[in-house]
This record gives sequence, C-alpha cells and structure tokens, in this order.
Amino acid sequence: MRNIVRTLTGTVAAAGLVFAVSAHAVDITGAGATFPYPIYAKWAEAYNAKTGVKLNYQSIGSGGGIKQIQNKTVNFGASDKPLTVAELDKDGLMQFPAVIGGVVPVINVEGISSGKLRLNGEVLANIFLKKITKWDDAAIKAINPGVALPSANITVVHRSDGSGTTFNFANYLTKVSEEWKTKVGADTSVSWPAGVGGKGNEGVASYVQRIKGAIGYVEYAYAKQNGMNYVVMQNREGEFVKPGLASFQAAAKYAEWEKAPGFYEILTNEPGKESWPIAAATFILMHKTQENPAAAKEVLKFFNYGYTEGDKMAEALDYVPLPDTAVKLIQKHWSVNLKGKDGSAVWP
Repeated sequence: MRNIVRTLTGTVAAAGLVFAVSAHAVDITGAGATFPYPIYAKWAEAYNAKTGVKLNYQSIGSGGGIKQIQNKTVNFGASDKPLTVAELDKDGLMQFPAVIGGVVPVINVEGISSGKLRLNGEVLANIFLKKITKWDDAAIKAINPGVALPSANITVVHRSDGSGTTFNFANYLTKVSEEWKTKVGADTSVSWPAGVGGKGNEGVASYVQRIKGAIGYVEYAYAKQNGMNYVVMQNREGEFVKPGLASFQAAAKYAEWEKAPGFYEILTNEPGKESWPIAAATFILMHKTQENPAAAKEVLKFFNYGYTEGDKMAEALDYVPLPDTAVKLIQKHWSVNLKGKDGSAVWP
C-alpha cells in the first residue's frame, strides 16, 4: 500500500485529497467510493494545474458517500453501488457514471505469482463462504493443474465499511452461487461468513499484503500500483481472463446507458469471451435542486474535464472511459435535472 498511502497523506489526512487553489476559485467537496480514488486524484491534479480549482475528496467508502450527500455536507457523493430511481427520488438526487473499472481478487500465497492462479465463480464463492479453507483444496487444484499449491490456511479479507466494491463483488457472487445469493446476498455491507475486515480498498490491500495465505478483493488500480498478485478468473463464457483495460473494456461495451433509468447499470458477469466478470461503473450523486449552483457547476465542469480530456489518464490506471454517446446522455441529464432554487439550469 506504500504508493497509495503516500498519495493520500502527502497533503492532509489519510482519507482525503486536497490540491492548492487560487483565492478566487470555487471549492469542490466530495466524499465516497475508494474504488475511483486513483483516477479522481489524477484528474484533480491536472485540473488544478489548468484551472486553479481545488477538489477536496474524502475517500471513505460508498456507504459514507451516500450518507454525506443525503445530509448535504458535500457537493457530490460517490458510490460504486448505483441507486435505484426510487432511492434517488426519495432524497431528491440524481446520479451519473464517471468511469468503469474492475474488482479483482488478490492473493498472498507462497510460491504463487500474479496471474498464475485460476479461480471460477463457484470456487471463489465457496472460499468466501468458508467452505474451502485450504489453498490445496481439491476444487482449487482441479482448475490449476501443474500449479504447486501449498497446504496453507486461507484467510479471507473483506471490507469493514459500507462499500460499493463490496456490492459489486457480492453481486457477482450472487450470479454464480445460489448459496451465496440465499445466505449472504449483495449490498454495500453484508454479513460475512468469515474473514478479516479492512477499511477501504486501501485497508483490504494492506491486510492481504501482510497476511500469508490471504485473499481479498480490490479495485484493479490498487493491485497494479502496489504490485499485488491477482488471480485469473473464469468468465461467463468459460474463458479464463486476466484483469486489465482490455478485459474491462470487453465487459463495459455491454452497458446500455440509454436504456438504464437513472443510469442504473450493473456490469458483473457480462457476456463475451474476453470480458472480465467483475467489472463495475462508479457513480456521482448530486441533489437535483442546488442551494449553491456555482459550486454544482464547478463539479460538473470537473467531471466534464474528466470525460473530454481525461481519457488517457484513466486508461493509464486501467479505468475504461465512457464512450462519447454516454457522455452526451450525461450532459443532457445535467441540463434537464440540475436546477438552482429559482428553477434555472445549472448546466451548461
């Protein structure tokens, strides 16, 4: 976790990011998902250099981001779990996707380097259900012929906080394991059958790095930037695929944003021979009626910058930028749904 922690603590507390700003710029405040933190940090640094606008984003988990936007303590909330139209309407909110990434199982198993261990959905679910407790279990050996698996205990590491990463990981498991679906289900917080809890993608990654025999799940940028060992997953078509930009893009192409009310879209277990099975979009939440339209417009300008000028930065961190067709839908959504208290449009 060395790289991520340095990024987070370089300016303020370990949960936030703040960049310098001119005295005349409007501050932007946000809180929520740790999944997109690496790309928000990269965009914020570049946007600040270009505009002088400051972003203060607290990387506290999707559950915390939802609560903070509901309580109107930030300009925007961030969640990897999309809210339904009913949930949005209840609090007068709207949402839109920012980027697409991948949730990746990561391991710390002696003698097993990155990409050398194969898992399928059923085996992964049974590990997290505590039905498989040893790395040399017959079910793991059956899909890893020729791999020297140690007779070591498996330690499951999961999120301890309300997490959209957890939601997408658990949502995937509900699609591949009937037992997981009936006993555990999918939400930002679930009743874990076993394991150690870490706060944020950062906390899970840190525990996995420190505990021999551990397995956890993180957003791919955390695994990549910290040299963590990821597993190869069998997808819906029966193909074993590695995580990365290409397999995330393969899954992302099945998103149908124009048909998704309120942009509610879940991208786990998508079809396609090259698709990563635990892909996920991350979302921004804002109030439809804005008490501070100037700050709201600055939020939209920031994300518009990400859409129009931040694609290469996103791809460098293995996030999938949204296609132009989706961006146009989002921009239209902004102009229709975001209003000041006097009814005037916030965007453009």
